Amino acid sequence: MKNEVIRLDNITKDFHMGTITVNALRGVSLTINKNEYVALMGPSGSGKSTLMNIIGCLDTPSSGHYYINGQDVSNIGDEELAAIRNKEIGFIFQSFNLLSRQTALENVMLPQIYAGIPKQERQKNAVNVLDKVGLSDRMEHKPSELSGGQKQRVATARALINNPSLILADEPTGALDTKTSLEIMQLIEEIHKAGNTIVIVTHEEDIAAHAHRIIRLVDGKVVSDELRMES
Repeated sequence: MKNEVIRLDNITKDFHMGTITVNALRGVSLTINKNEYVALMGPSGSGKSTLMNIIGCLDTPSSGHYYINGQDVSNIGDEELAAIRNKEIGFIFQSFNLLSRQTALENVMLPQIYAGIPKQERQKNAVNVLDKVGLSDRMEHKPSELSGGQKQRVATARALINNPSLILADEPTGALDTKTSLEIMQLIEEIHKAGNTIVIVTHEEDIAAHAHRIIRLVDGKVVSDELRMES
């Protein structure tokens, strides 16, 4: 389908620990289309983190097929997977994952270094996305000189710089206070309104409420897939 960004067909993921096999995902099938805003929810042990790792091309399924923009990435090698991850997916993590010795500008430029973009172009692109997230006055600051909310804005700018098909946010407000959490969720909403496809992984109902579709997992299976009315 033309508008499909991701499609999972009967995905399973098993982890082997000695003689014990843990079935983390048990036949998950779902489709996410361009410009959807989806929350992936579930209790601890539900399989949502495993599913996020597969959607984010950080891991591969034990069986089934995963397509991103029509390309089957279920069984490709680590190098190819890393290239697809860098090109197609922008990550926003709870712990920010910023390099402490690099400035905000340098942190945001990183994905474009891996993509082989010339220095002058990647610097210009990084300035533009930092301006979009409201941090044009903090570009030369290192993470230790930034607040939690500012760090997450840097991480968000880094996620946007390669113009990815999908923004994948893993508990993006988990390390932030309530006021800052709301600011970051408003920023993610603006990114969605600009045309980006968003998948947010969270265990918090109030954070999931920002999304327009909520997919719930229990024991490695999708138990509900609910479209919400946009406010």
